[in-house]
Amino acid sequence: MSLQSLALIENWPVPTAAAAVVRADGTVLGAHGPVAHRFPLASVTKPLAAYAALIAYEEGAIELDEPAGPAGSTVRHLLAHTSGLAFDEHRVTSAPGERRLYSNAGFEVLGDHIAKATDIPFPEYLRQAVLEPLGMTSTALDGSPAKDGVSTVDDLVRFAAEVQAPRLLDPRTVAEAMTVQYPGTKGVLPGYGHQNPNDWGLGFEIRDSKSPHWTGSSSSPRTFGHFGQSGTFLWIDPVVGAACVALTDRAFGPWAVEAWSPFTDAVLAELAAA
Repeated sequence: MSLQSLALIENWPVPTAAAAVVRADGTVLGAHGPVAHRFPLASVTKPLAAYAALIAYEEGAIELDEPAGPAGSTVRHLLAHTSGLAFDEHRVTSAPGERRLYSNAGFEVLGDHIAKATDIPFPEYLRQAVLEPLGMTSTALDGSPAKDGVSTVDDLVRFAAEVQAPRLLDPRTVAEAMTVQYPGTKGVLPGYGHQNPNDWGLGFEIRDSKSPHWTGSSSSPRTFGHFGQSGTFLWIDPVVGAACVALTDRAFGPWAVEAWSPFTDAVLAELAAA
């Protein structure tokens, strides 16, 4: 099977783009573009960092509900963007659990917390815990665990298969990561405005009934994943039993808002018809 819908990336107004769809068993249903090309991930770095955090939790290095970040905040708050830290500043703007304040600073605090707990720099911990075991040899983190990852479609397909059928983590831990944390919390979804509720799991955004949204109109409410300001996204739809990765080298903007949802709907329609 080769998904014809993936060729729609040819119409995107970007210099370079690559995409693929993968099942839980690692079967790549289709791929298009330079899948071995290394792209800056921007915030698609966060799911990788979150997965490493969950491994640190399972290894006993940290607890999800131990203090981390601002007063009253925990590891869970940081992963779920409810610590109260500002978007890009290490400044507290609200009480923990009060609002969904999407925060790069929160993930940086999380990375520092794990580095201190494990006595391993976070980029190295991510490599040892996630990248190496999954054979993600073209992926690296050089800087912030919120936004400084670099990877390929080939590598992210491996990660997307892992999340769908976990081998590095207990499936119950991954189920928790794709379950809404602090239900009913409202906030801003970057690029898509205020959402009430603005549902997130542990490091993964959950689609639910958000509108507008970067996934498709036909995406199931259980769809979860992340997009990045470098024009990148990864979604996993457990109802369909497939994940899609798309990487580009053009910053997120109106072009992405217009292109991504119809693209996802075309992919889902082709999967449904197969």
